[in-house]
Amino acid sequence: MTTAAVGGPGIPAMPERTPRALREAIAQHAPQLLPDFDAHWKRDIADAYDIAPVPAFMARWWGEYAIARDPLLEQQVHRLEDEAAEASDTDRAKALLEEAGHLRRRARQVEPGR
Repeated sequence: MTTAAVGGPGIPAMPERTPRALREAIAQHAPQLLPDFDAHWKRDIADAYDIAPVPAFMARWWGEYAIARDPLLEQQVHRLEDEAAEASDTDRAKALLEEAGHLRRRARQVEPGR
């Protein structure tokens, strides 16, 4: 299994772990994510008047941003997922998705400032 380091030279640091700081980081460093981030926020948080889904929302978008801010990591995750989608061998597809999932889980664990 490939284990790429998350973060590195030239990669923006993770923001404070708040929705506002995360949105600002996405807008600045990964604007391609912003329409989906905002739509998800509006649908599940802003119009719901309930903060219960905020931790799940933050976990998802924290990981998405952690991957998107690192072009090499983003390329690796998407390559693994694309290869899995095209694999004719289910064991191979499963192994590729497990590796992509491992990278996504590691990305969600990156601390602010890293």
